[in-house]
Amino acid sequence: MSAVTYRRAGLVARDHVFRVPLRHDDPGAGEIEVFGREVVAPGKEDQALPWLVYLQGGPGGKAERPLSTSAWLGRALQEYRVLLLDQRGTGRSTPANRQTLAGMSPAEQAEHLSLLRADAIVRDAEVLRKQLVGDEPWSVLGQSFGGFCALTYLSLAPEGLRQVMITGGIPTLTGHADDVYRAAYPRVLRKNDAYYARYPHDAAIARRVFAHLAEHDVRMPTGERLTPERFQTLGIQFGQGSRFDALHFLLEEAFVGAELSDTFLRGVDAVVSFAERPLYAVLHEAIYCQRTASRWSAHRVRAEFPEFDATSADRVNFTGEMIYPWMFEQDPALVPLREAAELLTAKDDWPPLYDLDRLRRNEVPVAAAVYHDDMFVDRDQALASAEQIGRARVWVTNEYEHDGLKASPAVLDRLLAMNRGDV
Repeated sequence: MSAVTYRRAGLVARDHVFRVPLRHDDPGAGEIEVFGREVVAPGKEDQALPWLVYLQGGPGGKAERPLSTSAWLGRALQEYRVLLLDQRGTGRSTPANRQTLAGMSPAEQAEHLSLLRADAIVRDAEVLRKQLVGDEPWSVLGQSFGGFCALTYLSLAPEGLRQVMITGGIPTLTGHADDVYRAAYPRVLRKNDAYYARYPHDAAIARRVFAHLAEHDVRMPTGERLTPERFQTLGIQFGQGSRFDALHFLLEEAFVGAELSDTFLRGVDAVVSFAERPLYAVLHEAIYCQRTASRWSAHRVRAEFPEFDATSADRVNFTGEMIYPWMFEQDPALVPLREAAELLTAKDDWPPLYDLDRLRRNEVPVAAAVYHDDMFVDRDQALASAEQIGRARVWVTNEYEHDGLKASPAVLDRLLAMNRGDV
């Protein structure tokens, strides 16, 4: 383990690089690096503060970069030493992408990628805990997919946890990926309803853009074609309060005369490209798989919702957190991983991620924020899962969207109070 320390306004940070087994069940199979950034409030560097580990959403999302003491981080630093963990395969941890996997066969790529799920992330965290804290347990804050990881943590190593806080991240514990997307498509349609209710004139612009893309070979600044179906994926922004209006501001500058503007195309590329987060696409359905294969679940289930067929529907409806096989033909960051993705979507021997018996007998305090209108995580599935977790308390709110943790310090403050028994 190596560490580098530096200061900036509002925080003191120490960068840690750890070596962990690629396969925790086979330490002789090689090692990878896992990066964690320790953050503490100025003046508290030498205090014996409790540790709080932040598990980022994703899959494939690197930890938040503390450009400022954001809503949740500022609140956490009042009483914790925070570890911002780059989950394996992301950020400054040993990356997994088209460049680093280029020398492997598709089968080898798929095997490597299969080792980057929540179970391995939890085992990495336990290695880090023992090196940083010793035998003391620490607290975990899981946002979105980070909440999935937190429940895997409770299943595999509850002895390492003092308390758990989850925001927008309680998954179905037993459901198939098909169940996830069957519930997701109607939620995304409701977000489209809300969007067009706010910006009714955007319906005509979206239709014009879609038709233009169908008739012309339009290239984004990076050179790849912007297709109509890729344009529809801009709806992924609808699930975040901070980004709900972003599509409107893109569309209002969509055209320069009869052509799509560079401003629009650059803005679209920033949203639809997976260059910065390829694991989000590669592993997105795998995070739900336990002894089952997904077989391109979102793609198959979409056929049950003709509202997303913009060639025949009354309006262009945008999709959300769905991954489709054609993305691995159109996105240059994903094309080299296409065969590996096919192998992963057919894989049917994924190990379990949750120990239902251990979760029922759980003694670690768990506080979770469930967002009533969350586009990414189904409310009803989350509440059904929470009922199966001992000592879990749930706060259901429609005050925030999926990114509520970053929107207000009140979210983390409420969860801490719930675990203390103050509310």
